[in-house]
Amino acid sequence: MIEIRRLGDADAALLPQVNRLYGEAFGELDEYLGDPPTEAGSNELLSNDDAVLLVALDKARAIGALTAYVLPKFEQNRSELFIYDLAVAEEFRRRGIATRLIREAGNVARGRGVWMMFIQADAGDKAPLSLYRKLSVAEEVAHHFNIEP
Repeated sequence: MIEIRRLGDADAALLPQVNRLYGEAFGELDEYLGDPPTEAGSNELLSNDDAVLLVALDKARAIGALTAYVLPKFEQNRSELFIYDLAVAEEFRRRGIATRLIREAGNVARGRGVWMMFIQADAGDKAPLSLYRKLSVAEEVAHHFNIEP
């Protein structure tokens, strides 16, 4: 049975598995494994209520993960939840795991008083786009730009 749970500050040992999962799913192993955070840094982030890391576990193996961040807004007294990363191991796809992760993110968001969640997807990623369209209330076409600080 696959368990979905939010990681906390005692779960830093699972981060290498989660980062490998993301790196393999996105074809960016160097990005996700190249310079891992320290255990202290990992524990600090995992204890931050505004940083959400949900993991789908098959026994002790991370087979899916969702990373999100609560973003307080300046224009109104509300927050949004930005789903930054979402991946499921290839052999576990098309089993509802991504949907379960998003639904659990919704539970976390509601518990925090978040008014809306959002996620981005690449234009050519048919499976994620189909899933997000099915779960969303609206779709906006946006462009994403990386700008170095």
